[in-house]
Amino acid sequence: MSAKETHIHQGFNQSRRVFLKQSSALGGGLMLGVSVVHPALAQVKVGAVENFNPNAFIHIAPNGDTLIYCGRCEMGQGISTALPAAVADELEADWARVTVKQADGDEDKYGSQATGGSASIRTMYIPMREAGAAAKEMLIAAAAKVWATDVKNCKADKHVVINTLNQQKLGYGELASLAADMPVPAQPSLKTKAEYKYIGKGLARHNQGDIVVGKLTYGVDTKLPGLKYAAITHCPALGGKLKSVANKEQALQMAGVIDVVEIPRFEVPFGSIGGVAVVADNTWTAQQALKKLNIEWDLGKNASYDTNAYKAMLVKNVENPAKLVAERGNLQQAFDDAAHLMKATYTGGHLSHSPMEPNASVVWVQDDSCEVWAATQSPGDIQKTLAEYFKRDPKDIVVHVTMSGGAFGRKFKCDYVHEAAVLSAKVKAPVQLTWSREEDMRTGYFHSINAQHIEAALDQNGNVSAWLHRVAFPPIASLFNPAQDRATDADVAEVANHPFGIANLRSESGEAPAHTRIGWYRAVYAIFYGFAFGAFADELAHQNKQDTVEFLNRLYDSNTDPKQAELVKRSKDVLALAAEKSGWAKRDALPSNQGLGIAVHYSFNTYAAMAVLVEVNGDDIKVLEVCAAIDCGQVLNIDGATAQMEGAVVMGMGYSLRTEIVFRNGEVQNTNFHQYPVLRINEMPKVQVHFVESDYPATGLGEPGLGPFASALSNAVFAASGKRYRDLPFKPMAI
Repeated sequence: MSAKETHIHQGFNQSRRVFLKQSSALGGGLMLGVSVVHPALAQVKVGAVENFNPNAFIHIAPNGDTLIYCGRCEMGQGISTALPAAVADELEADWARVTVKQADGDEDKYGSQATGGSASIRTMYIPMREAGAAAKEMLIAAAAKVWATDVKNCKADKHVVINTLNQQKLGYGELASLAADMPVPAQPSLKTKAEYKYIGKGLARHNQGDIVVGKLTYGVDTKLPGLKYAAITHCPALGGKLKSVANKEQALQMAGVIDVVEIPRFEVPFGSIGGVAVVADNTWTAQQALKKLNIEWDLGKNASYDTNAYKAMLVKNVENPAKLVAERGNLQQAFDDAAHLMKATYTGGHLSHSPMEPNASVVWVQDDSCEVWAATQSPGDIQKTLAEYFKRDPKDIVVHVTMSGGAFGRKFKCDYVHEAAVLSAKVKAPVQLTWSREEDMRTGYFHSINAQHIEAALDQNGNVSAWLHRVAFPPIASLFNPAQDRATDADVAEVANHPFGIANLRSESGEAPAHTRIGWYRAVYAIFYGFAFGAFADELAHQNKQDTVEFLNRLYDSNTDPKQAELVKRSKDVLALAAEKSGWAKRDALPSNQGLGIAVHYSFNTYAAMAVLVEVNGDDIKVLEVCAAIDCGQVLNIDGATAQMEGAVVMGMGYSLRTEIVFRNGEVQNTNFHQYPVLRINEMPKVQVHFVESDYPATGLGEPGLGPFASALSNAVFAASGKRYRDLPFKPMAI
């Protein structure tokens, strides 16, 4: 990179920022660092690791071409377009001259690169805009110096600075070197909404052309000189161990087989659970050799895990008193005074992430280096895990983040990278490890199996006067503490914090020890909380002989907590939008076998409502149309945001109608997609997506669309058939 390029990177926190001009390690030029200083850290040296969180680089080359790095993982959600476009908007850059590049793992440069929780937009939107605005102001200052005029007489537009007095122009490339010497603006001014050129508009993904013609490098695409290939199998039950491996010699005699390696369990949250791998000169040979091995496992304490029996246990645990988490008011008095009591139990099974691209990575471990190429949601966790295993400094682990062909939370964990590293160190060569689809479905991380029991009291006026809500599910916390045998209080906080206005409420957590690895799955707990809240509200409305939308508004209007006023208003607004656009008022005119259901849920700082139209013929449920209404604050890229909601519908239909991971005798029974059937293109309904026009800060979209879907679908099926489904999936496969 040229010494004349301009380098700007920007911190992401919302606290006071300190701008630091440093010499560039890339050959001169300006490197503008942004340090975030919290009041509590006021005495900490500026630039110290604990408060130095830059997350964007802007590189302006001498010819004006602009490169923007994306610090978070791109896995199809579109942030590598949406966030750089926000930078380009404030920079007044010509989008056609902007190139976006995925950043390597480097938390010192980019801050946390963990990509999950629908947090990338929420945490990075303003800072990345400020990075662009700061660069623009420095370019304007440079032009003003050239023209010997006031900066007020200059403006930037489409990669040039214009002298408004005489219409002279200077390109960004011409100004880059001089701009590097300009003072850094402490508080760059941001555009108003009316001035946006890219933000809120529809932009094609920056790499769309490369995706179409197959030029992008995914985790499985990385190739290096001397690369070896590996296949692996693991103990099918969590906590089990290897007893013996027979037929090693038969496998090793196959042409192209290099080694058979036993990988021990590595007791860190994202380390390998232990397995047996074959390394060969191509993946097919490795897979075939692996099949020749006769492997015997000791399944250990989870050998009896059966999801049918476990779900029945969870139901028992939530239908009886459990551990108190939170309460307000006088629940028992409200139940004693009730005009009507209702109760229902909702359940759901384990889910597999099943991304289109299975787990894959390339690792090259040498005496003085360790280099990784991986489709990962968290390069920092790879560095920490491998550093602990090899007893090296995390900064010595170089992680190149590739495009990810789907992830949904699975690629936040790095067991498949750790295993490739073990193999590379053993065979002293770079190794590409690719898990088979069957192996990922059999021994991955799973969404929590769960049960919820709700009891509610209705007073003489039909108001919900009391709400008892018990939950039981193996928590993600069990990954870090195996003794955690029930949902934590933080996991259950959503019940007490829900914006329904209920004066007398109690939440409880039932026992639910984990018998397999539980991991973050797209929308996480919002899947089953949204299902229970949305479906039970519809049941209460039906009991009250009231329109569901009116009943939901009644619940919201009962909330008089001023701290939740915004939560209530925005929930009602997004519900109203979904009702309007779906034709809710005309639902009674539908054919007798069709029904429209609606639900609303708040999660990940975003408000989502879904209205689902179905046709039911006997046991056959056909989703005809889905109307999604979303309030995510300022939308960055309307095309990408719409795609997120369409994707949520696809995934929601899968786990609502048929996908479930089944365990018997400690082992997963689903072996591939024929026993875990994802949605087919001919089953895709018509999807409308509507966004609430909003001046609120931007929030994420990766997960919130899933929260209300299952309940809206369940409510629609009831409207069409009179049948209530309280278990996800509605129609599980017989396995």
